[in-house]
Amino acid sequence: MTTTRTLTDRYVEATLSRLPGRQRPDIEKELRASIADAVDDRIDAGTDPAEAELAVLAELGDPVRLAAGYAQRPLQLIGPALYLDYTRLLTALLTTVVPAVAVAVGLVGGLQGTPALRVVGDTLNAALTTGVHIAVWTTLLFAIIERAAPHRTPARPWTPSALPEPPSRRLRYAELITESVALVLFTAFILLSPLVSTRTDADGAPIGVFSPWLWETGVVYAFIALLVASLGFSYAKYYLRWSVPLAVAGSLVDIACPVTSIWLAANGKVLNPAFVQAAGWPADVPRWIGTGIVVISILTVVHTVTEGIRRARHR
Repeated sequence: MTTTRTLTDRYVEATLSRLPGRQRPDIEKELRASIADAVDDRIDAGTDPAEAELAVLAELGDPVRLAAGYAQRPLQLIGPALYLDYTRLLTALLTTVVPAVAVAVGLVGGLQGTPALRVVGDTLNAALTTGVHIAVWTTLLFAIIERAAPHRTPARPWTPSALPEPPSRRLRYAELITESVALVLFTAFILLSPLVSTRTDADGAPIGVFSPWLWETGVVYAFIALLVASLGFSYAKYYLRWSVPLAVAGSLVDIACPVTSIWLAANGKVLNPAFVQAAGWPADVPRWIGTGIVVISILTVVHTVTEGIRRARHR
């Protein structure tokens, strides 16, 4: 029995060493009594005393886990009660703050005349650093909440009323009509801009607001084609059953339009210098217009990606 008592003492000591001092006396009495009763039951059933003790201690399990149960201390970094809130907040921060920081750093570098490669490097570094900080500090915050108030953070009860409402086909069709009208108006504005303008040259010919380079190279027609293709995929998603190829192709086309806008704005290919001069705009106006186009285009890309991920998760 000496060996048995030694095993019991070692197990109880390992458990108590991880508990607050004020809890140890009561838990020691309870634990020893529980072990003794379980051992006696096995001995009465014909088990060897040494084997009975080993079996009882093995059944109780790791003393670290047992102590955590007594102390009601979580053994996971983020528990089930907070995990969904944690992932939702982390996702929201990563998909909004990180792109915003990246855009800000890129714009500052571009406006300061920093070389393009350095701007790209600084932007990626800022995005990565921001993402790491958001992940670390958000995780640390929820880990502290998990341990500071374990009894005050129960999982919120879920009810069917929390289910998202299915999108109305009538509302979606109205959105398609709005997209179609907007595309027609925007396309007409672009194509008529060289012919209808508020400024004219010395011969009375209109000066288009957009760069003639767009027509000379045919980029304007390619851009309009992308817009039409994007609208076509919107109708396809409305009338056809959802599929991965359709979703991926539609997202790529939706991203191609803002990416093209970013490239045109970054290279100064949007506005017509002659129109800017004839309108008497300050030198900073074209730069700020290009900056606005870049910002809107980046936000459009972020929205397209996040919306595509959201729809895929609900399929």
